[in-house]
Amino acid sequence: MLNTGLIRPSTKPFSSPVLLVKKKDGTWRFCTDYRALNTAIVKDRFPIPTVDDMLDELHGAAFFTKLDLKAGYHQIRVSTPDIPKTAFRTHNGHYEYLSDMGAALGACPTYISRPSATPILRQDEQMCIRQTRARPRPSNITELRGFLGLTGYYRKFVQGYGLIARPLTNLLKKEKFQWNDKAEAAFLALKQAMTSTLTLAMPNFTEPFTIETDASGNGIGAVLTQQNRPIAYMSQALGITKQTWSIYAKEMLAIVEAIRLWRPYLLGRKFYIKTDQRSLKFFLDQRVATPEQQKWVAKLLGYDYEIIFRPGRENFAADALSRRQESPLLAALHFSEVDIWKQIREASKSDSYVQLLGKKAGDPPHANLTWRDGLLLYKGKVVVPADHSLRAKLLYEVHDSKVGGHSGILRTYRRLQQQFYWPKMHKPLPIPTQVWEDITLDFIEGLPTSHGKDTILVVVDRLRKFAHFIPLTHPFTAKVVAENFIEGVVKLHGMPRSIISDRDPIFISKLWQEFFKFSGSKLMLSSAYHPQTDGQTEVVNHCVEQYLRCFVHQWPRKWSTYLAWAEYWYNTTYHASTKMTPYQALYGRLPPLIPAYHQGLSPVHEVDQMLLHRDKLLHQLKTNLEISMNRMKQQANSKRRDIQFAVGDQVLLKLHPYRQQTVFKRAHQKLSSRYYGPYPILEKIGAVAYRLQLPPTTRIHPVFHVFLLKPYNGTPAVTPLDLPPLADNGVITLEPQQILDTRWIKRGDTFMEESLVHWKHLPHEEAT
Repeated sequence: MLNTGLIRPSTKPFSSPVLLVKKKDGTWRFCTDYRALNTAIVKDRFPIPTVDDMLDELHGAAFFTKLDLKAGYHQIRVSTPDIPKTAFRTHNGHYEYLSDMGAALGACPTYISRPSATPILRQDEQMCIRQTRARPRPSNITELRGFLGLTGYYRKFVQGYGLIARPLTNLLKKEKFQWNDKAEAAFLALKQAMTSTLTLAMPNFTEPFTIETDASGNGIGAVLTQQNRPIAYMSQALGITKQTWSIYAKEMLAIVEAIRLWRPYLLGRKFYIKTDQRSLKFFLDQRVATPEQQKWVAKLLGYDYEIIFRPGRENFAADALSRRQESPLLAALHFSEVDIWKQIREASKSDSYVQLLGKKAGDPPHANLTWRDGLLLYKGKVVVPADHSLRAKLLYEVHDSKVGGHSGILRTYRRLQQQFYWPKMHKPLPIPTQVWEDITLDFIEGLPTSHGKDTILVVVDRLRKFAHFIPLTHPFTAKVVAENFIEGVVKLHGMPRSIISDRDPIFISKLWQEFFKFSGSKLMLSSAYHPQTDGQTEVVNHCVEQYLRCFVHQWPRKWSTYLAWAEYWYNTTYHASTKMTPYQALYGRLPPLIPAYHQGLSPVHEVDQMLLHRDKLLHQLKTNLEISMNRMKQQANSKRRDIQFAVGDQVLLKLHPYRQQTVFKRAHQKLSSRYYGPYPILEKIGAVAYRLQLPPTTRIHPVFHVFLLKPYNGTPAVTPLDLPPLADNGVITLEPQQILDTRWIKRGDTFMEESLVHWKHLPHEEAT
């Protein structure tokens, strides 16, 4: 501090003791005990500036900047007469502060007063939006009050907030908390409003304000404007008593409530009030006849205003606030669905494939093709144009949305094929033919910070399994990831033909999509919970992740320094899938051997320690990779059995119930049915498959792998039970019949909605 000019030697009579406080990261914080000094300081009562006050001062600003100081204190110089009072003593001498030290009583008011001159606001908007969208449905009055408190803070940005929230506020009544469809619709509409782009003008205090008010049977509304630009909205639902008031009284109530709410804008200057109630224009000239009028006159004393009559047909804004229609709400709830159909119609007009098929619609050989509402149908399913972003959006709606429920590949495909069709909808990825032509990307996150790095970008070549590990620092943007990708991959191997990744926000961002579109690379997005677009690559990625996590755990604070060796050892280790090392597969030769080093061979101490540490590191990396591969090998071998059956043997057939394939497992899954039968074996097919004698009503290929069979002990039933509807892979393809109940569950840090479903062909007790 002495070298940086924060303190200087002191000879003044003031003196305060110092102490060191240990921080969480093991470092020490230098503190000064100013308790004795604070007792003699006069407290500075400076008012805390509010966000609304600072926003109101931004009118006329052309540039907006978000700043966040790394440290609060030692940013402001101490007044010269007050420097001697900051003196402190140490074992090395007596010093005094030249900058604000933070422990004195006047430090906080000093920093509070600074934003009054230059408003500095900071919000993590994306985090707020994610938390709001993931907010679960309130389960009691306390949680409901919390949600209404959050949304009510931003009510001036929402048109008709009071009427939208009315079904929720009705639940706050005593013994009235019963969630219903109206409450659910209001809850979703408010979340939609909170996460939408809302724009209001900044107030200009040199120009007059205008209030536009209106009232309906069940609510009142108002808009504060300047030059026909909205500055704030106000709406309020009316109680049962006020709903019986006359239109005159309701319109006057809207004016009074609006003036009360916007008093800081209106007091001391003339403003105008526009209303569609003609009699209110002469309010000041009328005789006060009722107690309500007396109260209103008293509340409006001191204001300089003029009431202007405006017919209702011209008072659109306030009229919308007081009269809530159902269509905007339905549009908010089903916006994505409506938008999907519109995009498909527009894309179909210019898509050559759709137009070619469309010309054949109506011909006898192509009776499966028909046009309906601008959409081409194939066997009743909508033909989706060859638009990558459009198909990706459909996958998102079917898989990632609340309705999709993050189902697996098969159920996502079947749900999608019920309504949509495009060629090669379920075709697996082709095997690459060139090295670094087709690659996969994935993030390994949640790592301890090492030299500022806390994330690893894993890039794997699908053909040779050669990998690059690129360290990153949160928060990173699509531009930062793209620059690191060019630096770590493109400069060595060139641009890939295709890139497979999950639906991380980085990979679905506009910048990422456009950059690789114009670079000639095709982006392929897999599912969030089932990133198995390429199963072999998924196995490699899982092995890489286990290996890197073992490696990071070994050196939690230095892993970024050793990441290059981790990449080298991974790429020079034998892989069973390629029958060689990735290094040999890529370069066509064995990797050069690194001779082992023995302590003391080099006379240079630094070289001696560096090489010893290198050998220790490589040994540990070898152990970690072997552990990772053995774990995966044991997991695969644990499901393999060497069982032989003879023709005529009775066996049980193991099926995978639909309910067991969901992302979230049942609590009592062990009690659910797993085997059906018994059925006799008719024939052995190959080395590991058998043909069974199934009931004649069964619509399934009767050949099954040995791992689906189990020997049956006992006397078989005379007539085996019919199998439920099955797919070719032995998975029950039950259809949902009815949703019995819903609930919110927490998975990690995210709340999700779960439904209790009654399946067709199963008893009521088998609901899952």
